[in-house]
Amino acid sequence: MTSAYPCLTRALAEALVDVLWFIDSSEDEQMDQDEAVRVIEGVAHMVSTLPSDQRQELITLLGEMAAAETNPARRGFLEDFPQGLGIIDDTP
Repeated sequence: MTSAYPCLTRALAEALVDVLWFIDSSEDEQMDQDEAVRVIEGVAHMVSTLPSDQRQELITLLGEMAAAETNPARRGFLEDFPQGLGIIDDTP
C-alpha cells in the first residue's frame, strides 16, 4: 500500500490544516466558540515551541499546499495560516 503523502510531516500538516479549517469555518451553532478558541490557541502554542527549522519546514509545506489548493477560501486560509498562528510575524 502506498501513501498519498511523501512524508509523515506532510500528512500531519494536512491533517492539522483540515482540523483547523473545520473549526475556523464552523458556525457558532455547530461548535462552542470558547472550545474552538482553546483548540486554536493550543495549536498555536505547540507550533510556537517548534525549533526554527521545523517551523520553516511547516511554512514551506503550507506554501506548497496553498499553491496546490483550488478552493479560493481554503487557499486564503492556508496563505494566512502562518501569520494567524504566529509562526511568522510581519512586524519589523
